Amino acid sequence: MFTGIITHVGQIAEVQSLGGSSAHGKRLTIHCEPTFLTDVGLGDSIAINGACMTVTSLDAGGGRFSIDISAESLNKTAGLAALGAVNLEKALRANDRLGGHLVSGHVDAVGRVTHFAPVGESWELRVLAPPDLARYLAYKGSITVNGVSLTVNRIADGAEGCEASINLIPHTVENTALSRLSAGSSVNLEVDLIARYVARMMDAPAPSQAS
Repeated sequence: MFTGIITHVGQIAEVQSLGGSSAHGKRLTIHCEPTFLTDVGLGDSIAINGACMTVTSLDAGGGRFSIDISAESLNKTAGLAALGAVNLEKALRANDRLGGHLVSGHVDAVGRVTHFAPVGESWELRVLAPPDLARYLAYKGSITVNGVSLTVNRIADGAEGCEASINLIPHTVENTALSRLSAGSSVNLEVDLIARYVARMMDAPAPSQAS
């Protein structure tokens, strides 16, 4: 589990194919500050742009680690097969402060940035989510964009999906890889975990009552 509070921005420095066909995944080598890895071990979970991955090799002193990502995961996410900046968050400890919201690190869909521009001292980010995620998005509700826990300020349903408007304070822009976004960028989205369970309970048939 994660909180959506980004603690470091790393760099995908190397992308290596794990095979010769589209059915094979990739091995990513991520560079970061060595201090980020002081309490990380092999097999630990790290969310990379919101997708939970397993550390498969580690050079803590050199500030780098690797993860293997399957072809299926590559097809369901964005920004994990190219060099560049990524948001990093280590898995939540049981006694950690929950500063954002409960995040599983399982990407629900890839959304598209429709607008990203400064407004006063802040920035407005608008993301178009696919239609099947619309039911999980609500005014003042939570959404994770590329691993960052954010609050929805406004929603607009349309034929293409649901556009969520989000306000980013300067600290968020300066300390995450969201600053690299622009209109047209693809982003990983994860809806609120509680909303997903509520929707399932509302849809599920009532249990039969034994006589």
